[in-house]
Amino acid sequence: MKSSRLVSILLLLQTRERMTAAQLAEELEVSVRTVYRDVEALHAAGIPLYGDAGHAGGYRLLDGYRTRLTGLTAGEAEALSLAGVPGPAAELGLGGVLAAARLKVRAALPRELRAHADRIGDRFHLDAPGWYADADDTPYLPAVADAVWNGRVLSVLYRRWREPTDVRRRLEPYGLVLKAGRWYVVAGPGPRTFRVDQILRLDPCDEEFTRPDDFDLAAYWTAYRRDFHERLHRGEAVLRVAPGTRLTGAAGEALASGGEREADGWTRVTVPIESVDRAHDAFLVHGAAVEVLEPAELRDRIARTAGALARLYSRNPPAPAEAGRRDGADGHLPGAGDPVAG
Repeated sequence: MKSSRLVSILLLLQTRERMTAAQLAEELEVSVRTVYRDVEALHAAGIPLYGDAGHAGGYRLLDGYRTRLTGLTAGEAEALSLAGVPGPAAELGLGGVLAAARLKVRAALPRELRAHADRIGDRFHLDAPGWYADADDTPYLPAVADAVWNGRVLSVLYRRWREPTDVRRRLEPYGLVLKAGRWYVVAGPGPRTFRVDQILRLDPCDEEFTRPDDFDLAAYWTAYRRDFHERLHRGEAVLRVAPGTRLTGAAGEALASGGEREADGWTRVTVPIESVDRAHDAFLVHGAAVEVLEPAELRDRIARTAGALARLYSRNPPAPAEAGRRDGADGHLPGAGDPVAG
């Protein structure tokens, strides 16, 4: 709509100070002739908009001119109220800054749009982490964020999964990513990805670094995530799945996209798996509704677990006193919640 486009021109000139008609046309995805007509409309409305000719020319607003946010639609005002995520902002040490910024934006909104924005806050709440994920302890997150912002090198003691687990690393932090409630820092040289909650000690340095001009954090993370999933599911398993059974993750996607329906109504399907250990746990929860045909190692592993369960539940349960003497004062059953021995 024209009115929305006129507001966009004003906001673009406020943030970029000077733009040519061609630059405005490219940004707004309209013709240069349309930009000329819009500029004439702004002039007629009394907006102090000027155009300079020459190589360094372009349109600009009179110094000090600022428009109020009266061009927002109701939908835009509602979406704006969802843009600030107070939890992550507080973790980065920006909670107070975000609150002040949202207060200023709210004060600039007309009364009717302010009501729309307030209604969103009353009806929607974002809680990003999963139900079963413990909150990460990230005491060094504000320091990492400061280094990202100011281009300073970090010396960290980092805990990784393979031996040696605790290693020293020199990081040139390019950016931070929040994924499913967990913070990651993308750092050079490389770049490489590190979990912020696995930083055991952090020593700021006076050394500065220059972030590569061509580094795109969003593009890097998209490629990293795609590569992670490709490396995650390197194996395959052949299953028979009972009617009405719902698998999750990559196995669920494979089942939904195809498979061979058999005479008894079951579906034979090949699904990607990360490892025998994880596949054992994932498929076992479906009980007799999923039968593993291949690989033989996975089928045998589930068969052994099923046999152990059958033997366990075929005998009478021990008396409470006997169970207490056997299990110890804390009542912890041997092996309950512990990794399954291979």
